[in-house]
Amino acid sequence: MALQFLTRLPVPVIGRLNEAEARDALSRGMAWLPLVGALIGCVTAGVFVGARMLWSPLVAAVIALAVEARLTGAFHEDAVADFCDAFGGGRTAEDVHRIMKDSRIGSYGALGLGLAVLLRVATTADLPASFAFAGIVGAATMGRLWGVAVMATVPPSDGGSGVARAIGAAGPMLLAAGALAAVPGLLPLLLITPIALGGALIAGALFLLWFGRLLRRRIGGSTGDCLGFAAYTGQLVVLLMLAANSPR
Repeated sequence: MALQFLTRLPVPVIGRLNEAEARDALSRGMAWLPLVGALIGCVTAGVFVGARMLWSPLVAAVIALAVEARLTGAFHEDAVADFCDAFGGGRTAEDVHRIMKDSRIGSYGALGLGLAVLLRVATTADLPASFAFAGIVGAATMGRLWGVAVMATVPPSDGGSGVARAIGAAGPMLLAAGALAAVPGLLPLLLITPIALGGALIAGALFLLWFGRLLRRRIGGSTGDCLGFAAYTGQLVVLLMLAANSPR
């Protein structure tokens, strides 16, 4: 279910589940998101490393993200645009929910998504060849872990939709399971650059405190787009930490 949720890869068994079984599988599958994120990161990193042999790091980064967008259906990018539009233009909780459900993209969403993608391209291209693969995989893993963390600590908003609403309130066990699932994707970074990984973990804790308060105050909880925004932010933070700690 986690693989079906984060990618466009076909998982035939999902189609044979009834509604109750699918809801239960989705709830249990959320703990596996960081591991599936690591698999997505492996694809992105493999394309980046391969393309870097033929083109500049900047061109390779754009190609890698294009392949990833095809693999995931630009899942988190869509959430970033919706989140920026809603929280940038919505004054009340009702406004925020209405804008997030609108399929059109506004100025806040266009600018927010554009800057987020540009920052990800720039930080990916800036990764040293020695740990570019581990860095991209670690960022993809950490991003999905941030999404799980928000899911586990912030209740779903009454007016929300998507996965946050579908699975209901989670809890610390989900976060613990998600953290375990993140170990394979984060272990190489821990061995290569523990300072950068430690900085990302500290930033994640601070982000979780701030983001949780923001969501509760503005809309009373989280939505699927909020989880996607947290996941994309987590990737950016790891890449920024790696770029800051890279040799010049």
